[in-house]
Amino acid sequence: MSVQIKEVNNKSDLKKFIWYGINMYKDSKFAAPHLFMDDYLNLKKGSNPALDFCETAFFLAYKDDKIVGRILALINPVANETWNEKSARFGWVDFTDDAEVSKALFEAAENWSKSKGMDSIHGPLGFTDFDPEGMLIEGFDKLSTLATIYNYPYYPIHLENLGYKKDIDFNEYLITIPKDFPEKYFRIADIVKQKYELKVKHFKSRKEVVNNYANKIFDLLNLCYKDLYGFTKLNDQQIKFYIKLYFSFFRLDTIAIVVDKNDEVVALGIGMPSFTKALQKAKGSLFPFGWYHMLTALRKNDLLDLYLMAVHPEYQNKGVNAIMFAELLPNATKNGYEFAETNPELETNTRMSSQWSSFENVNHKKRRVFVKHL
Repeated sequence: MSVQIKEVNNKSDLKKFIWYGINMYKDSKFAAPHLFMDDYLNLKKGSNPALDFCETAFFLAYKDDKIVGRILALINPVANETWNEKSARFGWVDFTDDAEVSKALFEAAENWSKSKGMDSIHGPLGFTDFDPEGMLIEGFDKLSTLATIYNYPYYPIHLENLGYKKDIDFNEYLITIPKDFPEKYFRIADIVKQKYELKVKHFKSRKEVVNNYANKIFDLLNLCYKDLYGFTKLNDQQIKFYIKLYFSFFRLDTIAIVVDKNDEVVALGIGMPSFTKALQKAKGSLFPFGWYHMLTALRKNDLLDLYLMAVHPEYQNKGVNAIMFAELLPNATKNGYEFAETNPELETNTRMSSQWSSFENVNHKKRRVFVKHL
């Protein structure tokens, strides 16, 4: 039976769209399947403020009356204006190892994009940099993370066969956390703090972080990330959305926030215990037992995921990173973490990747954003 493409136009089909992506990896040893409620909040109009200005088209592929693939095509006008492009994006893409299925899905996304006046389509990308991006092309036998995409090895092969080319790659590093933290970092951290009148903030509650520093953190991220591939500045509504979505479950001992004498955030490092194994057990839902697995991961873990790192441009190359390392990594060792996993780093962002050279590390995963001219 030939492939049939159906556009998602109601809540019931949106739920099918989300669950297909979760169930696709329910038996994988390496994927970190998302929680249904997180994807639903992110993809439901009226919930994610990006959907107030982004155009979207959700497609499901059916074969023999069964869902065999999905793809989201979207246009972010803010990104196109920022980068002077007429480009659509694709994301949340999954499909069975069937060339007829992938061809039908991408043709649907491409035709929709052309109908909107776009001259190219690239991805996997989301609405913003805070959505998972980049298709895995190396490291299929490594644990994925909550913040990244996992896909089977046949995915990039299908894209190349459909005429998609490399746009840019991201690298991910696995760092061995030293049991004895190098003394030089403490010395450098103390010197830098005194020289520039900086200090590390310590908190008694998550509420204190959210109320006093969450907006300042996103102001810094907007500034530091503005020149990175595909980045778009977040508006106030988007910042509130991400604060609500992400700032409710971090550990206070896996963050480092550096402020100046005026209490402005000039650097930050935010890590989280790895939730991958917990998400595998949760299978997309917090109930009845998913919440227990997530709480267990928070309390007992040997792997730390490094989600965000940023240093204000005025303080870059001045040793401020040493302050964050001197705060985060000794805490990590004390709490039983043996390894740290970086978020995807652009291959062009050598300033970021070079900072891991002081530690035992391996570039164990690579992912790619593909592009096709229409």
